[in-house]
Amino acid sequence: MAVGAFAVDGGNTSGFAGRITLAVVITCVVAATSGLIFGYDIGISGGVTTMVPFLQKFFPSILRKAAGAKTNMYCMYDSQVLTSFTSSLYIAGLASSLVASRLTAALGRRNVMLLGGCTFLAGAAINGGAADVAMLIIGRILLGFGVGFTNQATPVYLSEMAPPKWRGAFNTGFQFFIGIGVVAANCINYATAKHTWGWRLSLGLATVPAFVMTLGALLISDTPSSLVERGRLDQAKRALAKVRGLDTDIEPELAELIRNSELAKAANEEPFVTIFERQYRPHLVMAIAIPFFQQVTGINIIAFYAPVLFQSVGFGSDSALIASIILGLVNLGSIVC
Repeated sequence: MAVGAFAVDGGNTSGFAGRITLAVVITCVVAATSGLIFGYDIGISGGVTTMVPFLQKFFPSILRKAAGAKTNMYCMYDSQVLTSFTSSLYIAGLASSLVASRLTAALGRRNVMLLGGCTFLAGAAINGGAADVAMLIIGRILLGFGVGFTNQATPVYLSEMAPPKWRGAFNTGFQFFIGIGVVAANCINYATAKHTWGWRLSLGLATVPAFVMTLGALLISDTPSSLVERGRLDQAKRALAKVRGLDTDIEPELAELIRNSELAKAANEEPFVTIFERQYRPHLVMAIAIPFFQQVTGINIIAFYAPVLFQSVGFGSDSALIASIILGLVNLGSIVC
């Protein structure tokens, strides 16, 4: 798999220095900000699809149905074109995630994060300046590619950069920034909902977290594990010295990374075949079961369509957006706790 020995082989690295240096914190915080772009998109789209100026420009049929509706207003959101707008991001994200692991191994974790940030930046700019539905969908597809790449590369990057003892804590940072992105998006939707250009600002401001993450990716180094895998030993040594501290003896850990990389290459096995071996089955089951059951709870759909759902149960437009902010804050608070 594209994770690398440093990320998955905790037993071999747990004996090395586990200090949290300033370089580790800065590097991991910069990487974790990629969660902002995913969180922002989760929070922004549902609110935008309730804005009257947005619907008037792109989906007027929904407003006509809503004006004469005698049923729950949620039933008016049955436009296949609107569904294409919302779902195209996730379809593109699914497609990109299938190739992202290969790219992460070949190009490096940082470079894939950079690629994802640039793609998301382009998609956000196109959405903010959209003149028709085609531009909206193209922008959403680019956003999906950005999300797929960064969601693959960032957790791997955090796992490989963090000291073994603190990997879980640093990986939670990615989820924390997703929560911040959701709350920020809902607040922006509330602030812009009453303006005719509000939807453009809401969609276009996605360029801000994308720019922050892209700029940050340019300033950080790739992980030592990734550099070793690609044969860049001098760079790997410098990167490891930087994150572990200049006063730390990094040679044993570097030697272990090199040894694990050589063993993996010597085995010459397809990673997706290796993970089905008996010794890895518990890890494989948990790696599939945890995200699967988290998704089938439907919480992502609730977060995504929160303003529409709150409107459908009788909330006013402003009240629905405020309720979405509260939902996001509760989610963020639970991550912190």
